[in-house]
Amino acid sequence: MIKLSVNINKVATIRNARGGNTPNLIEVAKDCQQFGAQGITVHPRPDQRHIKYEDAFALPDVINTEYNIEGNPTEDFMKMVLKIKPTQVTLVPDSVDVLTSNAGWDTIVNETFLTEIIGKLKAQGIRTSIFIETELKNIQNAKKTGTDRIELYTEDYAHNYAQDKELAIKPFLDAAVLANELGLGINAGHDLNLENLNYFARNIPGLLEVSIGHALISDALYYGLQSTIQLYLKQLEINKS
Repeated sequence: MIKLSVNINKVATIRNARGGNTPNLIEVAKDCQQFGAQGITVHPRPDQRHIKYEDAFALPDVINTEYNIEGNPTEDFMKMVLKIKPTQVTLVPDSVDVLTSNAGWDTIVNETFLTEIIGKLKAQGIRTSIFIETELKNIQNAKKTGTDRIELYTEDYAHNYAQDKELAIKPFLDAAVLANELGLGINAGHDLNLENLNYFARNIPGLLEVSIGHALISDALYYGLQSTIQLYLKQLEINKS
């Protein structure tokens, strides 16, 4: 079964726009799980413009599924995740000034750095994942870092899906085949939505988890959170016949 981890960053963005605690991030996390989500994802950034570090520390009290914390492994980020010890840490090479994550790791240039960081996380029993694009050389080298999984950065797939879905998914399929051969688990995320998710899920062998936030929270404005999560879970149902 492919797991759905709901990224609740956008809920925090709405809350922070007015101050106070509406919507209540903790209650939303509880509800997402009650409605069927198999994980909660957050991506705290240095400026804390959506998820605050205090949110990251509060969430373990209500998460009974899986807790995935994404981010650039700065000193402060590493101190935080090593204290929290979430289910999974997804390493993302985003700089402080980006609006959203926009690139994967160069695992060749950063091999030594990633190996050291991943070693620290795994020593504490934390599953690790590397945010990565589809260059096969980077996936091949990801294995050397000791990571448990890779997270395929799916913006290109989502952008090109409507024009030619078979062409759009081809590099992701090739990347997944190699990851499977290397024994790397596969996650995916970024711009996956109700239109393109099922095709991706049906065609990527070994896909374990998708992390979806912006599209899911946007859809919830129309369908409601419970119905939206059920719609996304439906897209992850793969016909085995």
